Amino acid sequence: MYVAARGWLEVDHEQRAAAEAVVASARHDMYSGGWCFPARPFNWSLCVFYGGDIREESVSWLREQVEQLARLTAVDADGDLPVGFFVLTDEWGTVVAWEIRDGAVHEREAPELRWVHRD
Repeated sequence: MYVAARGWLEVDHEQRAAAEAVVASARHDMYSGGWCFPARPFNWSLCVFYGGDIREESVSWLREQVEQLARLTAVDADGDLPVGFFVLTDEWGTVVAWEIRDGAVHEREAPELRWVHRD
């Protein structure tokens, strides 16, 4: 079964190299192409995106990366950790949300987001 995975994480510009290293260390020939970093910095937010259809057994591959990204060390006195949101839908119409905050990935069923599932 395939799972449509799409989402983003907001990290500090100074965390970019560490975020890219996380993604590079988990290289997958088929699915790593779903990661997207902005071509050049602008303003104060750096959003890292993922989007793609992956096999169900590869969801753990993606989740491990998101968990590592969530734990990136804060780089300023504010202590801000990465934040973000992912929506995953499968071929059965199951919808799951990953909320990235407080250094962790919090997973929950999200039937209210069923509208993002393409039948």
